[in-house]
Amino acid sequence: MKKTLLVGAALLTLAACKKETEVKTENTVIETATDTVSIDTDTITANETSEVTEQKEVVEAPEAVEKPEVKEKKETASKPEIAVKVAKDVKVDYASFGDKILADKALSKEQMFAKYKGLKPGDSVSIKFATKIKDVCQKKGCWMSLQLPDEKESFVKFKDYAFFVPLNAAGQDAVVSGKAFVSEISVAQLRHYAKDGGKTEEEINKITEPKKTYGFIADGVLISK
Repeated sequence: MKKTLLVGAALLTLAACKKETEVKTENTVIETATDTVSIDTDTITANETSEVTEQKEVVEAPEAVEKPEVKEKKETASKPEIAVKVAKDVKVDYASFGDKILADKALSKEQMFAKYKGLKPGDSVSIKFATKIKDVCQKKGCWMSLQLPDEKESFVKFKDYAFFVPLNAAGQDAVVSGKAFVSEISVAQLRHYAKDGGKTEEEINKITEPKKTYGFIADGVLISK
């Protein structure tokens, strides 16, 4: 009987010890001086695991790296285009009258006018210059006037009347070679030249004073075609 009671007591003691040492996995109790706080460790572990998982899943996409050729095209497109113009020599085709001459090394009309200003009546200088034809004799082309600065003109005749120029040459480019001189033309001569130039009677009658002229006797003429 005693033996049975001892065995039962031992079993009860073991059962009590087992209850005291048993640890609950779901809840942990923290005792403080005033309160007891119960923390659900399983729940915390689950949330932490979820946050870590989300952090792993959310990965910032790296910025797209442009290929070198694409970047180069963009830079090229942003640069303004620079138009480059190549100057080309313009070759003028001339018709020749009188002696054969070349168009090179001819003075401009400005340079020729400066030469005229240095001449006195009776002086002459052998020279070649280029300008535009202002007027031509409308009877047979035996004289022409060439443009000078300040609305002046050079009155050109042809040496020994050996050649003439086309009646429709006004406005064309010309190169003349010969002798330049300064002289004074009488009223009669001026009216005669005006009549040959196709001027009206009213225009001819307005010529009442002699005129200082810049003359030229040409031995060779080039006129643009």
